[in-house]
Amino acid sequence: PPQVSFTLELEFSCSVLLDRAEVTLQATSDSTEATPQDNVVKLSVPIRYEPNLFLSSNTNLHRYEVHPLGTFTHSSGPEFTTIVKVQNLGCYPIQNITLHMALPALGDHQATILSVTHVLAENATCMLQPPSEGTQVVLVPPEDLLHVDR
Repeated sequence: PPQVSFTLELEFSCSVLLDRAEVTLQATSDSTEATPQDNVVKLSVPIRYEPNLFLSSNTNLHRYEVHPLGTFTHSSGPEFTTIVKVQNLGCYPIQNITLHMALPALGDHQATILSVTHVLAENATCMLQPPSEGTQVVLVPPEDLLHVDR
């Protein structure tokens, strides 16, 4: 029997969000058919909207000083601020976004090299959590701390 294939390309509005797209296809002919009921098919497919997220970060300090082992004074070092921004550049709303950040907090012999003093959040809820059991913690060995990029 003859067969026809074609592709449907649909465009959806940014202002009206749909859960499903429903299409009815019907084939007609001038001939008399014994089973015309199988000439109609109804298709229903779920719609998923592609997000367009943009993640950016900025810090006010771009050089860090690390003291050799045993020479560290217990006074806190320079404070720096890091801003992380998540933006939705698309026209579809996005819900339930979770952003995980791992901070370089431990050096050799579990020495603290960074501590978070405070967190400010806009349109978000932030939680500081120590690594859970089973999470791989990468320690920074002393020889890596001696390397300087020029």
